[in-house]
Parts: sequence; structure tokens; C-alpha cells
Amino acid sequence: MAERVLFFALAIVAIVSAGGVVFSRNPVRSALLLVLNFFTLALIYFMLSAQFIGALQVIVYAGAIMVLFLFVIMLLNLGSPEAVMQERDLKRPLAYLIGFGILATLVGQAFVLLLPMTPQPPSQAGTAKVIGQALFTQWAYPVLLMGVLLTVGVIGSILLARRRVS
Repeated sequence: MAERVLFFALAIVAIVSAGGVVFSRNPVRSALLLVLNFFTLALIYFMLSAQFIGALQVIVYAGAIMVLFLFVIMLLNLGSPEAVMQERDLKRPLAYLIGFGILATLVGQAFVLLLPMTPQPPSQAGTAKVIGQALFTQWAYPVLLMGVLLTVGVIGSILLARRRVS
């Protein structure tokens, strides 16, 4: 019972912080609320015994991606939000409609979770051991191909950057 209460408390924090991201007029504050959202999602992953996915959530999204977002926000120097708000006025009704549709879907799924006969995920789902075994057995060739593709991309970007300097 305590786990369910903690799960719904984290879910409420995640929803409120996501709403703060959307409705905040300050881009830096919006990015920081997105970091809070990423951390609450990581905590939810940890509660669901998906430690590896939770750690990736913190390292990749809350770490690297958010540093990139903040760097771009500071680099662009977005200025006053009034000019952006005039453009948003046309899209606002559609955004509210989509947002309320997603909220209704989430509320419906919350009621489904409250039913007494919900199946529980296996205790090993999302752990580093299970993901590692899947990556190096069933998905070994696609992982190798992605490694080759990323290596070719890095080499190509180095070559393109060298040509521009010369």
C-alpha cells in the first residue's frame, strides 16, 4: 500500500512539473522543471525494479540532454517571451484539447491500476543483468551494427570539420 501511495505521489509531482514546463514563461525555469520531471521519472523506474533504466534516465536525460538544453537556451539568449506568446495564441486551443485528451487517458489508466488484479512485472525486468544478457545474445548483431554506424558518423564528422578548417 505504501508503494502505491509513493508511486501516485511521484506521479503527481511528475505531472505538475511537466505542466510547469509547458506553462512557464521563463525558458531556464522551464528547463529546470524538466530536470525535476526527469528525476521523478527515474524514481518511478527505481520503484518498478528497473534500476538500469532509472540510472540511464538520470545520466542521459537529466545529465547530458539537460546540459545541452541549457547551453542552447543560454546561447540563443531568448529575450522577452511576449513575442513568442503572440504566436502561441493561435495554437493554444489545439494544445488544450490535446492536453486534456492525454490527461483523460492518464486518469483512465490510473483507474485501471487501482483494480485489484493487476499483473506485476517480473522482479528481474529492467535490471542491468537482464538487459546485458539480451544485448549480448539476442540483440548482439544489431548492437554491433549500431556501433559501426556511430563510428562511421564520428569519422565523417571529423573529416567534415577538418575540411572546413583547411
